[in-house]
Amino acid sequence: MIQDISPAHLNNHYDPTKTADENSIILFFTKEKKLLGRLDDGTQEISFPRFNVVKDIAKEKLTYLFSIDSEDFFLMIADSENMDFLDVSAQDSDSYIFHDFRKFRSAYYYPQTYVYAAFTAYQLAEWYMVTRFCGKCGAKNEHSKTERAMICPKCGNIIYPRINPAVIIGVIDKEANKLLVTRYRVGYGHNALVAGFTEIGETLEETVSREVMEETGLTVTNIRYYKSQPWGIASDILVGFFCEVTGSREITMDNNELKFASWLSPEEIELQPLEYSLTNEMMKVFKKGAVKK
Repeated sequence: MIQDISPAHLNNHYDPTKTADENSIILFFTKEKKLLGRLDDGTQEISFPRFNVVKDIAKEKLTYLFSIDSEDFFLMIADSENMDFLDVSAQDSDSYIFHDFRKFRSAYYYPQTYVYAAFTAYQLAEWYMVTRFCGKCGAKNEHSKTERAMICPKCGNIIYPRINPAVIIGVIDKEANKLLVTRYRVGYGHNALVAGFTEIGETLEETVSREVMEETGLTVTNIRYYKSQPWGIASDILVGFFCEVTGSREITMDNNELKFASWLSPEEIELQPLEYSLTNEMMKVFKKGAVKK
């Protein structure tokens, strides 16, 4: 999955005292959430500018995001796609361009640590953009000096990064040895599983039962946790569950959400083109016959 970067390690401890050095990586996002980088479609290498090719930007303007092993990542929100902030005399500085973020998930790029960094930074960049002002009184927020939060100096309102809980559901017909596979009505076009967001007042297990019923009209039992995944490009924390269908196997598909829903045997399941998602891993586990009872 996208976060599987071992033996590398993400250190997301908030440190407001950390400042960029010459080798720090700077992730420049535009307000349209395009990201500055170099993507080599020949070698599949990905890279981002370091502070040593940045000019006329004070270190105080950069926001420390996280570190992966010994590399520090900082955020800068660019006003436009104009790249006057890059030192054109620096080696390779003119080869960076702003990319629509969909480009970063269109193919395998290496190292994966940088892809994961981009996904995670995207979530924080969006959060910083939408929390510049207090939602209660309208005053301009300030960065907390003790934790990753935005604080209103006028009314004291505290805003933490947004993380949306959602479930990914592998529904199994044990008798037929089949998995319920879906495809979304709009957006991502490859095979998927039943999925949805947790609503106010319900447990994750209740979310599983409700989403399966809403999207397919099926009832499930033996709901059990599989694994979780941060999905930064949507600010989600995805929680995977396997369960078994009980009662009727007849699918009543929600046509507003889905364009395809069917019981598929292991050999019939076509995996997603990239092995980044929890959904794909869960389909792969079923295909291998490795789902735990």
